Amino acid sequence: MRAPALWLLGIVPILGLALAGCTAPATPVPEAPTAAATSLVPTSTHPPSPQPPSLTPAQEPPPAPSCDVAPIAFTSDRDGNGEIYIVKPDGTGMTNLTNNSARDWAPVWSPDGAHIAFMSKRDGNEEIYVMKADGSEVKNLTRNPAGDWRPAWSPDGLRLVFTSGRDGNEEIYVMSSDGSGVTRLTDDPATDALPSWSPDGTRIAFVSSRGGDDEIYVMSADGSEVTNLSNNPASDWDPAWSPDGTRIAYNSNRDGNDEIYVVNLESGEVKNLTKSRGNDWRFSWSPNGKRIVFTATRDGNPELYVMKADGSGQRNLSNNRQSDGESSSWSPDSNRVAFVSTPPGRDPAFEILLVDAGGGEVTRLTDDPANDDLPAWIPMCREAPARDG
Repeated sequence: MRAPALWLLGIVPILGLALAGCTAPATPVPEAPTAAATSLVPTSTHPPSPQPPSLTPAQEPPPAPSCDVAPIAFTSDRDGNGEIYIVKPDGTGMTNLTNNSARDWAPVWSPDGAHIAFMSKRDGNEEIYVMKADGSEVKNLTRNPAGDWRPAWSPDGLRLVFTSGRDGNEEIYVMSSDGSGVTRLTDDPATDALPSWSPDGTRIAFVSSRGGDDEIYVMSADGSEVTNLSNNPASDWDPAWSPDGTRIAYNSNRDGNDEIYVVNLESGEVKNLTKSRGNDWRFSWSPNGKRIVFTATRDGNPELYVMKADGSGQRNLSNNRQSDGESSSWSPDSNRVAFVSTPPGRDPAFEILLVDAGGGEVTRLTDDPANDDLPAWIPMCREAPARDG
C-alpha cells in the first residue's frame, strides 16, 4: 500500500504510463530537449552550484537556536482552516504564522532556518509560497494556474525543486528561492514527481513512471544524466538521500509488501532494511545519518519505529493502539522525533507528540480538538551531543 500522507502534500498518485524516456540538460520553461538515459549512476563532473550572495549584517540569517527550544513548524486547522504554526518543544510559544482564510499546509524550513516554504490555496489553486520564519514577507513563488507541489530546498538554500502539472502532466522543476528562473528539469509523457536533493546539491533523485512502473531515478541538478536507479518491475517510490550522500533509501513492494530499501551509490548494492511481514514506509534519515525512523503496521496498527542505518536494532517507539507516525520529523540534534498520533476517540484527528529517538516516555506537544499534522523541526540548532544507538 502507498503512504496516504502523500495526499496531504498535494501529490496525486504516480500513474503507470508505459512510455519510457529521459531528459537532457534542462532549459528554461518551456523548452526541454530529450536524450538517452545512462544505465549507471553518473560520475562525471557537475557544474558548480551558484554561490550564496554576500549578506549585509541586516541580512544575516538568525543564529541557531538552542536545541532545547528549537521550534517545530506544523499544520493545524484549529482556527477553522489549515494554517502554519510554530511551537517550542516544551509546548510554549505557539504562534500562527499564516493567518489566512485559505488553506496553508506542509511547512518546509530553509537550511538556515530563516525561511519556511509551504503550500497554499489562497490564490485558488495549489501554489508554493515562502515566508520568513516569523511569518512576515509572504510571497507566492510559483504563480501558475496549474498545481505546484512538494517544494524541497537545495542544500545551499538558493533554489527550490518541486513538482508541477503546468505542462499537462507532472514534471519536476527548479527555481531560485525568490521564484525567478523557473526551469523544467524533466520532459516526459509519464509522471515525474517526489524530487529529493543530494546533500551536495549536484543531483536530484525522483520517482518516474516512464518505464511503465514507478522507479527511482537520479539526474544531475540541471536535468541531465538521467539514471534508472531501482530498475525493478515492482513499484519503487519516495527516495531520500543519506546525509553523507553515499546511499538512497526508498520504498518498494518488490517482496510483496511495502518495505524500506537502501542502495549504495558506489557499489550498486541494494538491501532490504526492514524485512517484515507488515508494511513499512514514511521514513526519514536522522540528521547525523545513524538512524532511520519509519511507520510500520507489523503490530496490527501504524506505529512509529526506529532502526539503525543498516537495518539493525529495530524498535517500536510509540507502543500505542492508536494510529501513530502518519508523519514525523527529527530534531536537528538527532535526539528526538516529533510525530503525529490519533488520540482515542478522535479518529481521524491528529496530535503531535515527542519521543526520545532511543525510546522512552512519549510526551504530547499539542492538545487541541482540531487536527495538528505534518511536523517539521527547524534543521539547525546549537547541538547537544547526539546519542549513539
